[in-house]
Amino acid sequence: MEGLPQPIRDPQNIHKKIFINNEFVDSVSGKSFPIINPTTGKKFCDVAEGDKEDIDKAVAAAKEAFKLGSTWRRMDASQRGRLLFKLADLLERDARLIASMITLEMGKTFLLAYFETLWGAGALRYFAGFADKLGGKTIPIDGDYFCFTRHEPVGVCGQIIPWNYPAVMFVWKIAPALACGCTTVIKPAEQTPLSALHIATLCKEVGIPSGVVNVVPGYGPTAGAALTSHPDVDKVAFTGSTEVGQIILQASGVNNIKRTTLELGGKSPIVVMDDANVDEAATFAHNGVMMNAGQCCYAGSRTFVHEKIYDQFIAKTRELAEKRLELTGDPFDPRTTHGPQVDETQYKKILELIDSGKKEGAKVESGGAALEREGFFIKPTVFSGVTDNMRIAKEEIFGPVQQIFKFKTLDEVIKRANSTEYGLAAAIFTTNVDNAMMFTQGVRAGTIWVNNYETLSAQAPFGGFKMSGIGRELGEYGLSAYQEVKSVIMKIPQKNS
Repeated sequence: MEGLPQPIRDPQNIHKKIFINNEFVDSVSGKSFPIINPTTGKKFCDVAEGDKEDIDKAVAAAKEAFKLGSTWRRMDASQRGRLLFKLADLLERDARLIASMITLEMGKTFLLAYFETLWGAGALRYFAGFADKLGGKTIPIDGDYFCFTRHEPVGVCGQIIPWNYPAVMFVWKIAPALACGCTTVIKPAEQTPLSALHIATLCKEVGIPSGVVNVVPGYGPTAGAALTSHPDVDKVAFTGSTEVGQIILQASGVNNIKRTTLELGGKSPIVVMDDANVDEAATFAHNGVMMNAGQCCYAGSRTFVHEKIYDQFIAKTRELAEKRLELTGDPFDPRTTHGPQVDETQYKKILELIDSGKKEGAKVESGGAALEREGFFIKPTVFSGVTDNMRIAKEEIFGPVQQIFKFKTLDEVIKRANSTEYGLAAAIFTTNVDNAMMFTQGVRAGTIWVNNYETLSAQAPFGGFKMSGIGRELGEYGLSAYQEVKSVIMKIPQKNS
């Protein structure tokens, strides 16, 4: 299509080794693991498999780079900011290549991966601007004392990123950490290490010193466990499932007490009042659960529709799902809006949950099955007649499956929206400001959207309530997790009169 960026279907010089101290090295064990193209279900390369020994080397490099007197610690804060600005430029320069890698390793449509990479560049610039603005305060304590605070980098950070947005999650993790002066070891998801390894080369290219950014591909139970329990790691940041988040929270307290932030799963409700614009609300709700083949932590997978407009909403939603099915296929094709699931494990899990919805009495309005072609494709699926006790109403599906519920009153739907262990996001569609404000204060979630969905910005904090996580990423709030606050209290000498 004219005017759109073109993918690189067969990218060359893909990095497949571990990145430590600004160099690519083999794994200590010599082992590797396969990267599967979810569009075909076939292997297209192998990547070095890091485990405990490799994590030890990476953490040692990060610890050395964080030492007092190191190049990184002595660097002016403004220079750290300039490096992040340059990194953003290189991310934009290589956006086509990075997006092509993401399409190959996780099946995301190329255009979505391309704009994800550009979004990451924007987030880098946002945090780059904070690098020389992280000051403390002077505090008027009682007595003849001068009190002030210093904001200091927390230290070596262990950061584990997911496969669904690999480029932007890399940025979400390193940008605030580096702006604050920390060093980091990143473990990318085993499905998507290629884009992370390429961005690591860009860190070296802009002049970020050795040991500041290290990337160790590998599996969660080995590399991930070694990183989160390592005694020389001062802070852990994880984005992924709630189940793994619970394991990481426990591991982070085994050998020391790590500052830990977790951005976990969700079962986000979208509420459509009877005064809403049905077509507009249905479109937002559809995209809110189908985006990225349903593989979003904040996916609006529980859609509550007022009984007065329920049938009208269902008809529109069915139409949207059928249109999306027509645009399902090769993720490199710019006309495609719906690609495959990331791997066979996710594919089978989603199909099993779809089957449970059928067995428990929900009605399939569209989809409800795999697409008969190679790869891990599932038809965009819409269930109506869903009740709160069904598995599809309670479990995070992480796939293209929309569940539509019926409700009568706002009080009722707020209670139902909150009747979940998750609390990542929620939305309401209404023209009544009172309804919007009542929903906003009543629903326990980290982000509330009113008459829109999945609007994310580097300036706005993001994170969850309850089992959806601890702490916030993005915005000025996202910097606090990477800083220690030190109080300094000085005795003021008294002069003799």
